[in-house]
Amino acid sequence: MARPQDAFASCQFGRPAAQLLASRTPRAGGGALAGAPRGGSHGNRRGRRPAWNAGKDLAVMGKVGRHARFPGRQEDSSMNSGQVKLFSFAAVVVAAVLFGMVIAGALNVTPQATADRPPAQTASAAEQAAPVAAGVPDFVALADQVIPSVVSVYSREVDEPGSGREMPRDPFHFFFGPQMGPDSEEDQEPMVRRSSGSGFFISPSGEVITNNHVVEGADKIEVQLADGTRYQVDVVGRDAATDIALLKVAKPDREYPYLALGSAERLRVGEWVMAVGNPLNMDHTVTVGVVSAKGRVLGLSDSSFENFIQTDAAINFGNSGGPLVNLRGEVVGINTAINARGQNLGFAVPIDTANQILGQLRERGRVVRGYLGIMVGPIDQETAEAFKLDSRDGAFVQEVLKDHAADKAGIRHGDVVVDIGGTPIKDTRDLIDTVSAMPPGSKVTLGVKRDGSYRKVTVELEERLSEDEQVGLAADEGAQDSTDERVGVSVAELDARARQYWGIGEDVRGVVITRVRSVSPAAEEDLQRGDVVTEANGRAIGSVADLAAEVKRVEEGGYLRLYVSRPRVDRSFYAILKLDQ
Repeated sequence: MARPQDAFASCQFGRPAAQLLASRTPRAGGGALAGAPRGGSHGNRRGRRPAWNAGKDLAVMGKVGRHARFPGRQEDSSMNSGQVKLFSFAAVVVAAVLFGMVIAGALNVTPQATADRPPAQTASAAEQAAPVAAGVPDFVALADQVIPSVVSVYSREVDEPGSGREMPRDPFHFFFGPQMGPDSEEDQEPMVRRSSGSGFFISPSGEVITNNHVVEGADKIEVQLADGTRYQVDVVGRDAATDIALLKVAKPDREYPYLALGSAERLRVGEWVMAVGNPLNMDHTVTVGVVSAKGRVLGLSDSSFENFIQTDAAINFGNSGGPLVNLRGEVVGINTAINARGQNLGFAVPIDTANQILGQLRERGRVVRGYLGIMVGPIDQETAEAFKLDSRDGAFVQEVLKDHAADKAGIRHGDVVVDIGGTPIKDTRDLIDTVSAMPPGSKVTLGVKRDGSYRKVTVELEERLSEDEQVGLAADEGAQDSTDERVGVSVAELDARARQYWGIGEDVRGVVITRVRSVSPAAEEDLQRGDVVTEANGRAIGSVADLAAEVKRVEEGGYLRLYVSRPRVDRSFYAILKLDQ
């Protein structure tokens, strides 16, 4: 049974196709003509008049028809035959004219009415059509402009037996196309995973932007143009934190049509936008809608930078990486995520984010970011009152990671960062974006409010670890393999680098889960990347080797009791896993 909010979403956005078509197609014979068939039906049935009209019709027919039907009949009268005929003829003419005027007036079809005032249905249609014609943009011309620059992206990944390689469990509801082959055990034959997405040219030399998750881990990537031409492409650079990847045609043979990059900063809620992509392998599908909201933070990943544009333009699996354009044909966003529980809830990465990192992707193949080593949150009304803040602008420091940049500079939890180098910080998003745009090693001056007073603190930024570098945190390969085979997870020691990457405080002890196999006991218990295993079968876990030892003690068909901490939501819980082998 759908939840109430799901049902409401379906009602609001999911009208049946027939209903939608009917609402957009002018009704033939609106206004007065809409009732004509029923009225005509009554009028065409001889001798079967409605009771409410019978008396009136018969009275009229009696007056008009008496002399008309019997013009030569003489009753007691002094008139001669010619006079009677003349009078009868005149009476018939007068009565016919009067009757015609009454009927014509009732039906509003007199010459004066027709000349001075159009029929009701004609006026209604014109009045309805005029605003539509004036208000709806020319989507046909826009689609013609955009489609040639959009590509379908097809990627392939081959897992060799025993390689331990696995498609990461995606924290996003992203737009992968159909994947071939079920999850398999490592002792089976090589498995080919295929996925599809979208992308678009940004230069005539063949540079293509898409989402990182569309091409991550792929052995071979191809793009298909609107004319059906296929090209193999190389990965120039990827950035998991923003979910953006830059590709380039391996062997370009011409100049390619490309899209201009606009800005989401000037985009307003309610503006028309168009999405073009490859949903469910239906290439170059065009949908339109409006900007529903800006600055959405969905909490999809601990390590992602989220500042999504929300749109009601229809977006589906396979649209990922395609452009969201404004009415000028400029890219304002990269379609990235949907809310699978609702309809018309699509999200796009602002193109400004891509503009900020394209240079680094071209030069380095990755993005290097500055890092403070603090956990921050928004300032709500309660926080402002409790800490006696006169404004809700700024970023509230909830935790300072030990031995990192902010800690070394003297930043404390409870501080509020209100500016960097004199430039005001509006909120948490503003602080993260500003610091991330600065290179590691930069010395920045933070304006901080503490206990009602303002002070300046100089901090030397560190380098934020990338997701690719984090993969190397899983040391002790033997113990990791044992845990992965039976439990379905990869784990790593909680050293300084791991704590920095996952945002885990010094008070948490255990091993961090770095990967979860999609079909496994761990997945069934909803264990996630970034969770910390602190106990196993009642014994404290201090290392990868400790967990591996506890796994080995569990017999086939036995249970492994894990006590798990999820620091990002400040929650701990038990996970009971049945191990088959």
